[in-house]
Amino acid sequence: MSSGQEKPLVGKPPGNQLSPTCPGHGLAGVSESSSPQVQSWHLTTKMQSSLQPLCLSLEKLHRVKDSMLEAMDRGLSRRTHAQATVRMLPTFIRSTPDGTERGEFLVLELGDTDLRVLLVELSGDTRQTVTVKDRRFPMSDAIAQGPGEKLFAFMATCLCEFLDGLRLPQRAFQLGFSFPFSCRQTRLDQSYLISWAKRFKCPGVEGRDVVELLQNAINKQDRYCIKVIAVVNDTTGTMMSCEASAEPCEVGLIVDAGTNSCFMAEARRVEVVEENLGRMGVVTEWGSFGDDGTLNDMLSPYDRLVDETSLNPGKQRFEKMISGLYLVEIVRHILAELATQGGLFSGRTTPALLTKGSVQIRDILEITDEQVGLARAQCVLRRLGLEASDQDCFIMQQVCSAVCIRAASLCAAGLAAILSHMRRNRELTRLKTSVAVDGAVFRDHAKFSQTLQQLVKKLAPECDVTLVQAEDGSGKGIAMVTAVASRLAAQRFQVNQTLALLKLSPDALGKVQALLRREMELGLKKETQATSSVRMLPTYICATPDGSERGDFLALDLGGTNFRVLLVQVGAREQGGVRIVSELYSIPPQVAQGPGSQLFDHIVECIADFQTKQGMMGQTLPLGFTFSFPCQQTSLDQGILLSWTKGFNASGCVGQDVVKLLREAVKRKNHFALDVVAIVNDTVGTMMSCGYDDPSCEVGLIVGTGTNACYMEELRNVGTLAGGEGRMCVNTEWGAFGDNGCLDPFFTPFDRQVDEASLNPGRQRFEKLISGMYLGEIVRYILLELTAKGLLFQGRPSPKLQTRDIFQTKFLSSIESDGLALRQVCAILEQLGLHVTCEDSVLVREVCQVVARRAAQLCGAGVAAVVEKIRENRGLEQLSVTVGVDGTLYKLHPHFAQEVQGTVQRLAPRCSITFLQSEDGSGKGAALIAAVACRVARHQRA
Repeated sequence: MSSGQEKPLVGKPPGNQLSPTCPGHGLAGVSESSSPQVQSWHLTTKMQSSLQPLCLSLEKLHRVKDSMLEAMDRGLSRRTHAQATVRMLPTFIRSTPDGTERGEFLVLELGDTDLRVLLVELSGDTRQTVTVKDRRFPMSDAIAQGPGEKLFAFMATCLCEFLDGLRLPQRAFQLGFSFPFSCRQTRLDQSYLISWAKRFKCPGVEGRDVVELLQNAINKQDRYCIKVIAVVNDTTGTMMSCEASAEPCEVGLIVDAGTNSCFMAEARRVEVVEENLGRMGVVTEWGSFGDDGTLNDMLSPYDRLVDETSLNPGKQRFEKMISGLYLVEIVRHILAELATQGGLFSGRTTPALLTKGSVQIRDILEITDEQVGLARAQCVLRRLGLEASDQDCFIMQQVCSAVCIRAASLCAAGLAAILSHMRRNRELTRLKTSVAVDGAVFRDHAKFSQTLQQLVKKLAPECDVTLVQAEDGSGKGIAMVTAVASRLAAQRFQVNQTLALLKLSPDALGKVQALLRREMELGLKKETQATSSVRMLPTYICATPDGSERGDFLALDLGGTNFRVLLVQVGAREQGGVRIVSELYSIPPQVAQGPGSQLFDHIVECIADFQTKQGMMGQTLPLGFTFSFPCQQTSLDQGILLSWTKGFNASGCVGQDVVKLLREAVKRKNHFALDVVAIVNDTVGTMMSCGYDDPSCEVGLIVGTGTNACYMEELRNVGTLAGGEGRMCVNTEWGAFGDNGCLDPFFTPFDRQVDEASLNPGRQRFEKLISGMYLGEIVRYILLELTAKGLLFQGRPSPKLQTRDIFQTKFLSSIESDGLALRQVCAILEQLGLHVTCEDSVLVREVCQVVARRAAQLCGAGVAAVVEKIRENRGLEQLSVTVGVDGTLYKLHPHFAQEVQGTVQRLAPRCSITFLQSEDGSGKGAALIAAVACRVARHQRA
């Protein structure tokens, strides 16, 4: 027993405990005195002074967290990644376990001194039973430091020997490879060694793909069919080893001899890889955080001593404050300083105390144990050649605890940064997740977990976190990575099979273009029009605006569930051009599908309401009537309805002149008189509206609730009329393209389901592939198919998803928006009563993309057919023409317009096309047609 100690301290000595965030806080100093009791307090004061540099207030920890967040962002950015201290390396892991993984998987775990081979069997049932068989093979220096070929041959041989011992029947195996060295990973199954570490130094491996080397070595054995499908970091294995639970485990943390962390990042934020959908596992490599000096004001004198005497001075600064390899050295330096100052061991030191590596991490962790810690401290100090009092042992215990608690505090700041990053980038109010933790420092220090949990709660209060101790991260975890990769590959195969039906090759699109061109030719000829699915209806519009039109005009726009009445004032362009006042009225379903007289009475009531509001009752203005349904026009102001579309089915209208039906309704109501000068299709109105701004606009295109196209045809080609000189706008009514069966080879089972459940089975077949009214239904049927196969929503469709028309086409535009986070996609799907994972959101987005892309490509093939016909009509080598476009699908979908334009460019390379979006084609265009008709009539009268 040292001198100056009158009485041994038993159990926990009296005195203040150290604060979790500030190790020295709360210990009081006293005046000097020679009495034994005062001498004891003097020692405590020296201890507090020595531990004060380890003090980390919450304010400091918040600064560490903020600095870590900034370092993470630099590591994720393509621009700053190369200079980042926190490397943020992509792992190409796209999903965490969902509990359905099943099968047997091989694992190779390359350790410091041996190679571990495992066969891990996953049951894939609700309990996910995991069975592990393994064997360790010792590895000599000759292998670890010999030629690289020899190392990989050794691994392949051990693998085969392990399987030989199991006496398994021959079959194909999938293998995960735990390779704990610095690598540049480019795929899940491709990783290039940057440098060896520890005792390994095998020439011929650095700069090469270690998966390829291992696979080649296995293949040379020519004994088992084994495919390496994943190379994995042990930190990632830790995250993946936790079982699927209520809250997914999306963070991994290791605090052992070294330290590292990983998490599932939003793929769009990982700029160093091309993938931008879903999530991707990222290994932070946070041990090097602070290598740029960020942590300099946090470093204690002991940290600086440890760094200076390390093998890599100035490197791995964060790791040197946290990991077990360095905590022991910090403890040793503090003890040596206290002893030198007379605060310990009666001022004595020994060569062992001053020797690096004389204290082990196991010693430190056992000393912090409240039950056996003091006795263990006595043993360790005796081993160091020191005669220690109970007070010395207590001080050593407090030093060990303080160093470990600081490590836990710094770890908490780093973990809080990761959690805050996840919450921010997922745009969540609160983040709920589990964190898998492994490593001796975490497992064996009594207060580490508690401190970590408490401080994360303070540093990231918006995150609800459950710490879960990992199970065999480098074994089971690597197997789970392999199993998830296998599950995703199998699911991808099935998804590809399903979606392949909707993917059109260039040849297929060329055939659609040729088919439409053939149908157009048939539709123009009087003798073959009846056999064509494309009606090619003359509109009797033979002129476009020339800028001289003036006056006030009414326009009616009936094309869907809403009906508009417009007052359009046409003036000189330099005085503002066209001015519009309009009112929107709804058409209830019972009106749209009731008696025709009821429908037109409703329209007249809306017109009367509008004229009353505008103070126009008693005035009779020229009116253009946009009627966006298939009509056979016999003059500019007469149109015979051929069929209803878009959900309309009013009785007594088909085969009737709709202008006459409108005039009869006006007479019945006896409110006012109407001067209907033109009945107009919305597509024609779109062309005329854009023609007012661009005289080269000779094609109109609508892609909204429905779809259609019109163009200026040579009058001599319009065989359904008497012929003549000049041009006439022809309304293709291409929505019915394919109604004669010519498009049947391009229809998928999903298209047939949509058609059969529609109000007009077998009709408007092309429209049902393209327009906004049907795309949502196509998506819904695909989602149901994928759900039935267990590829979506855990195989459980909601009642809402099984409801017709519940998946609106506007969802496609929202889901495909580039800036839309997965959380918002989830929110859309959750409105349908679905339980949605991140992977579900990614797959739903893919389905939407495939359906919308096909629609846009088909639309582009149609436009290509039209512009090529115009070019050939005019005998031009190169055609320059403008296409006026309207419709919510074209305008609002984030990628539709670009895909249409790209398809036209590929299919009609001799046409230079400008796409001009219409401003109110169905309203402004109708009024302009009326204005042009009035202008032409004036000229004819003159």
